[in-house]
Amino acid sequence: MINICIVAGARPNFIKVAPIIHAIMECKEEGKEVGYTLVYTGREDDATLEASLFEDLQIKRPQVFLGIDSTSLNEITGKVMWAFEQYLDSNTTDIVIVVDDLASTMATAIVAKKHGVVLAHLVAGTRSFDINMPKEINRLVIDGLSDILFTAGTTSSSTAMRGGAEMSKIYMVGNILLDTLRRNAQRLRRPECLKDIADREYIVITLNRRKLLAEKEAMLQKIRTIMEKAGDLTVIAPLRPSARNVIKEIAEDFPSLHFVEPLCYLEFAYLTAHARGVITDSGNIAEEATFNNVPCITLNTYTEHIETVTQGTNVLVGEDLKLLADSVSDMVAGKWKDGSLPDRWDGRSARRILQIILEACSK
Repeated sequence: MINICIVAGARPNFIKVAPIIHAIMECKEEGKEVGYTLVYTGREDDATLEASLFEDLQIKRPQVFLGIDSTSLNEITGKVMWAFEQYLDSNTTDIVIVVDDLASTMATAIVAKKHGVVLAHLVAGTRSFDINMPKEINRLVIDGLSDILFTAGTTSSSTAMRGGAEMSKIYMVGNILLDTLRRNAQRLRRPECLKDIADREYIVITLNRRKLLAEKEAMLQKIRTIMEKAGDLTVIAPLRPSARNVIKEIAEDFPSLHFVEPLCYLEFAYLTAHARGVITDSGNIAEEATFNNVPCITLNTYTEHIETVTQGTNVLVGEDLKLLADSVSDMVAGKWKDGSLPDRWDGRSARRILQIILEACSK
């Protein structure tokens, strides 16, 4: 029996590991001796894990919760390391799969390596090239420790190799986020907030990154620019309280700006897939926009997956308000560049990943 430990450190991680769990279950049905344990580093009552999430993704809730709840990155790292060490001491594990670039991801990667367990990094080789970002340090550490690096594209593979990873450890498997989107394409649900709004007759805006939200005046300038150029077109903002509180003081100036509560996965995926365009600070949402061929404006100066810009529908505007204004105007007018899918963004990443894992654990 090959025992796979899959570690999730935040809600978006579950969307990326769900396809691997489905692939494992399919292999079990085919008679292969493979099993998994899904470990969540947070608490069982974490408010960000809405009840519908696991139902939407068609996976079971984590079997193990490490119970760590803190806003201090160093405290998270230390506590997760201690808790995950207890887990590995008590559970036979052949391989640990960690996702993305969180402090908890780095912590579990360090512990797995110290225990001599094979370590696989899902979505490896991503960089902002800003060493002042805590996540950039996490990325460097995790990639440096990993025995297997699963990348989403050729750029990420090249970045991992330049960072010192051996070519034999790097596997370009494609963007696993899109496995989930493709699997659920026929299950998406039209949310109630679109009751009186036709498809393609609205723009979606999402804001999550703390650094951008902390620069309040700059963010308010961006929102004013967006709303002025959006005109009468409805702008739907499914924001958490931290983001909503930053921009609510100017909301009454723009009647077409509609705040809604954060949506479940299937409803949010419908909302972004059928929008005129998406404005976001999320790399994941930009990737989904490329998959859906929906125009996307990213408010950051960088993206973890440059393919969304060079091949896809994404445009980076950073702090350039004129570029933002021009891009929103083009989005509203339906003028946008043609996008194409990067190599292996085909919804089959999980099968590739599991095959590589099975081969690695059988040696």
